[in-house]
Amino acid sequence: MKAVGDIIPGTNFPYNKLPEKKELLFESVKPYLKGADILFGNFESTMTDYPYSSKGGGGGMLFAFRTPPSYAKILKEAGFNILNIANNHSYDFNEQGFNDTIKNIDSNGMKSVGKKGQIVYKNVKGVNFAFIGFSNYGEVHNSLLELKAGSEIVKKAKEKADIVVISVHAGAEGTGALNVRNKTEFFYGENRGNMVLFSRTMIDAGADLILGHGPHVTRALELYKGKLIAYSLGNFMGYRTLSTAGELGQSLILDVKMNPKGDFVSGKIIPVELDGRGLPSVDEDFRSVGLIRSLTKSDFPNTGLKIDDKGLILKTSK
Repeated sequence: MKAVGDIIPGTNFPYNKLPEKKELLFESVKPYLKGADILFGNFESTMTDYPYSSKGGGGGMLFAFRTPPSYAKILKEAGFNILNIANNHSYDFNEQGFNDTIKNIDSNGMKSVGKKGQIVYKNVKGVNFAFIGFSNYGEVHNSLLELKAGSEIVKKAKEKADIVVISVHAGAEGTGALNVRNKTEFFYGENRGNMVLFSRTMIDAGADLILGHGPHVTRALELYKGKLIAYSLGNFMGYRTLSTAGELGQSLILDVKMNPKGDFVSGKIIPVELDGRGLPSVDEDFRSVGLIRSLTKSDFPNTGLKIDDKGLILKTSK
């Protein structure tokens, strides 16, 4: 399985910030996205033509993203088959925009995940996967702040699935939010949850892999009870929408191998850098490998993982 972080392939609201040739958006990274049974991404935009934003009419620092429905085909062609929509932009164009996004993803041969109460199942080579999306917006998504309810939906998924994958939009944002702490994080006064407590509680309930996003930077990896937690996958694409300065422009394609019980076997960080336009390409300087390695050592010094300088992730005897 491969997974990437935040994807915004351009927006036409409030101004047109769409690429001239949308077919070229994933061109540089397409070969590296291939070869996995499942390719997961966090879709940090909406896919709708609905005209009215829940965030107002435009101008200034307006962060409302609207990607044309025709872009679903581009995501499908890049290889994506699961897209998370439990995040802080899924309702940028109200309930209509949210429902349109689901419809446009699902009608193009992919599956969206993130609606409250939703479990998405996918069978791969005889192994049943379940996907559940969480955020801090509990009215419309599964809430990462409600640990008991979260544990219940994980247990329900585990009844049918061999492997349960959790996508969670959580944590503070920006270069000041690189480190993971076992405490509640806030961003502009908003409770963004305790990622460590949430992730471990979901694994205790039966989850097998936790994929975090939201901070817009990469974060540490942790091995907990044999299961991998990726605390943040960072930005993957933000065409003319996301800042790519410093660590905001260092990203990855996470390649994870699990056994049929969902235990982590090995993995690889394929390092990615975003250019000034927010487009990804493979980073031959391996900067995100060094960054994630350093963060993992500082935040989880006793975790049973070793990351080498080429991005290989192996279990240690710890």
